[in-house]
Amino acid sequence: MTTQAILLLAASALTLVAAPLALLVAGAVAGRRTRNARGAVAGGWRCTALSTLLYVLAFNLTFLIQELFLVIPKALTPGLRPTLFHNNHTWEGTSALANLFQGTGALATVSIGLFCLWLLGRSRTRSDEVRLLLYWMAFCGCFMALPQIVIGALSPGSDIGMAMNYFALGAAARTGMAVVALVLMPIIALQLRRPALELASVPALIDGCRARMRFVFLVVTLPALLGTALVIPFRLPREWVEVLGVPVLVVLAGVPWIQAASWRVDKLQASGSGATKVRMLARVLAAVVGLLLVFQIVLRPGIRFY
Repeated sequence: MTTQAILLLAASALTLVAAPLALLVAGAVAGRRTRNARGAVAGGWRCTALSTLLYVLAFNLTFLIQELFLVIPKALTPGLRPTLFHNNHTWEGTSALANLFQGTGALATVSIGLFCLWLLGRSRTRSDEVRLLLYWMAFCGCFMALPQIVIGALSPGSDIGMAMNYFALGAAARTGMAVVALVLMPIIALQLRRPALELASVPALIDGCRARMRFVFLVVTLPALLGTALVIPFRLPREWVEVLGVPVLVVLAGVPWIQAASWRVDKLQASGSGATKVRMLARVLAAVVGLLLVFQIVLRPGIRFY
């Protein structure tokens, strides 16, 4: 293993594990000092269930967008014949542009993620369902793309690694891009704390360090963990490393920072409705099941773009 790889892995561990853990411990200590602050149990199982289902929907929509933007540029390139699957894409033929177009998927998802993040800051008057969908689209868009830059710096055969090969980037340039991606991960994650906390229906749910950490756990962290398990049927059959690798990495890249730093947000406005209806849950569940059927029945056999 090269020195570059060792340094990047160490920086990744520091960014994704050590720093959020230290912040989480600081939050626990701060919560003890403010134990008299009011708190309440967050909005019930329906809110967690809704957030979980919307996470599954957003993750798979984002993944589909990524694959489409990997396939479509190749389909428009003479000499390339791509095929889209439910969990990957392949192509036949050769072209000097093939490696370049391995980076267009991540570019598309991060663009959509940042756009949804921008919309999220202007959606306080929207319904909880719309805000949660924008929230998870922003999260998945950004955190499905940014880790790929780090992986690309370490693995020339990965999607972003192949795009880096097209530009003939050296070790220093690859490492620099990976460092920028690692810096952006906590910055974007910290921007996602306030929109999550302001989904609270009453101020008591987010009054105090412990209350804010509890609310974020039930609305963000737990749904992301449950959603990761529910994403698996969308990705089968494939090697388990591929089935679990992307979903786990997306959660690991952002959720620890959101959870760990949730106590360090002030001047919050509880603007959620707190009225998740069973009918809405049923509609979102139907959308998730419908998307699963599209993945397994339509996309799994493969769709040729030529």
